[in-house]
Amino acid sequence: MPLPGKARARREEMLVQLRELFLTEGFSSFNIGDLAERLRCSRTTLYAVAPSKEQIVVAVVRSFFKTAAERIEARVAASADPARRLAIYLEAVAAELQPASAMFFADVADFGPANDVYQENTQYAARRVQALVTEGVRAGALRPVHASFVGAAAAEVMGAIQRGTIQATTGLDAAEAYRQLADLVMTSLTDPKERTREGGR
Repeated sequence: MPLPGKARARREEMLVQLRELFLTEGFSSFNIGDLAERLRCSRTTLYAVAPSKEQIVVAVVRSFFKTAAERIEARVAASADPARRLAIYLEAVAAELQPASAMFFADVADFGPANDVYQENTQYAARRVQALVTEGVRAGALRPVHASFVGAAAAEVMGAIQRGTIQATTGLDAAEAYRQLADLVMTSLTDPKERTREGGR
């Protein structure tokens, strides 16, 4: 049964506040009492988000990725250039992950249901990369490559970023790692002559 308008608006407000807190400090160290104190609200208000702390965490993590995906797709839709659309997508993913702390990513990795949400979004991102590569190749804006392979390779890197392997190996946080992935993908798929012309403009 849908929530009444006022209750729905209050729930969305709580999700925003919880997202900001979790992105900055993670969530494993908080219990419901801690969250109520930090957000200056009642436990009842928190339980309107979800009926347990674990479900609140999943709701917040899902909300974070849903909101991020909407903003990313809006940026992609604003460009008609097939090559730029791929670059915009990868750059926008990096920008959306920028506010997330290492503690947030560590907590997500350690909590199965939240990690499942992250994995779902990583898989979706890989499919979007594949689709955008296909679009760019068909338009002649990108070199002819095996789009499924590029999507699969991107998914492997995204998974390594999520698991913390990339940061452990390179010292790059998730946002910067995605920026490097964007640079790698675009450099490999764009004709060097086109890059030279773009750089000279």
